[in-house]
Amino acid sequence: MSTYEPVAIDHERTASRIAADVDALAGPEYTLASDAICRYAYTAVYRATLDYFTSAWRDLGFTVYEDPVGNLVARNRAIGERAFGIGSHCDSNRNGGKWDGTLGVVTALEICRLNLELGLDLPLQAISFLEEEASGFGQMVLGSRIVAHRVDELDLRERIRAIDDGRPFWQHAKDAGYEPERWRECAHILDDLIGWIELHIEQGRVLQDSGNRLGVVNAIAGYVHGDITFQGRADHAGATPMDVRCDSAVPAAQTIVELERLARAAGKGTVGTAGEIEVRPGLINAIPGHTRISVDVRGPDDDAVHGAVVALREFAEEASAKRRVTATYAERQAVPATPMDGRIVGALTDAAAATDEPHMSMISGAAHDTMCIAGRVPSAMLFIPCRDGLSHTPLEHAEPVDAALGAEAILNAIRLVTAS
Repeated sequence: MSTYEPVAIDHERTASRIAADVDALAGPEYTLASDAICRYAYTAVYRATLDYFTSAWRDLGFTVYEDPVGNLVARNRAIGERAFGIGSHCDSNRNGGKWDGTLGVVTALEICRLNLELGLDLPLQAISFLEEEASGFGQMVLGSRIVAHRVDELDLRERIRAIDDGRPFWQHAKDAGYEPERWRECAHILDDLIGWIELHIEQGRVLQDSGNRLGVVNAIAGYVHGDITFQGRADHAGATPMDVRCDSAVPAAQTIVELERLARAAGKGTVGTAGEIEVRPGLINAIPGHTRISVDVRGPDDDAVHGAVVALREFAEEASAKRRVTATYAERQAVPATPMDGRIVGALTDAAAATDEPHMSMISGAAHDTMCIAGRVPSAMLFIPCRDGLSHTPLEHAEPVDAALGAEAILNAIRLVTAS
């Protein structure tokens, strides 16, 4: 790489601007909830959020457009010219905080401001991806998966449906003024990128507990999402003897406990969660005839993750058979673990070191749009701490001054890569 002197920014000014943007986007016109951040694809509050960023980037002289399904793109170079990609997503969990995702887009905007103010003239392309959180359509990293062609047309026309009204993604996109029939063209928003960095809150407490202000991500954990449905027989809770019951909730409960054991046994950073439990008929005086649990298994080692899921399915079937209950597994989605690019990670590590602030290398246990981009573009991520690791909650909090430090590191990493 060429030698260069890292630029130093005014952290207080950058932190103030980042805080102002984040606070503005927590206002009532940008969320469906009064006590949390709730915004997702094709809602009026999501449209208002895109308009906020569009206006801000155009004020900086950027060309702004949306792809055929609504991923937002801002460029300071003509299409066809090479640029470095930055950004994240601005949708939220349905009971979310104001930092998750949005901070990454706000910081990308601030990097563009700094690039102009400091006269660096770096070639930049910012992206805010559609529907990362699955709040609108129950599908994580949906916008970036469309860009990466990790969905097909039948998914968009029929299989992926809105949580609110059950209508297909395709129809919602059409009604919002987009052209889903051109969805394959979304891939072109990555065509000119020489690299990509996404800033995000950690969503854990490793940085906080270790005293590090920056975390350079070298891999993103893969995940398997699925459901196990236990079908028994609903009977009277008082009149049915214990020996003749077909209680679907019991093997479901055993399976949840086994999921924890299997995740621990798999090691290699594997984690397992049963975050949804649905019991029917759902009455205090009725034996559950139907129970569904969700399965979320994640980790940086795909073999460990998939091995735990296979073992869990076998356990559920065996535990159910002992109680005259059936267990059926259905996969929702599987995404492989994603290593980050060594060159981009190296540049980001050097830039983090140049801040003279504590930093570390780490793995992301959460899914991010970057895992879809990385198959096409050399990519990395940068984490900043969030208080007590809280995320996907209104209690979520990050320090703008940490985001300012992250903006400086990313700016210098881009300089390193584009100078080489």
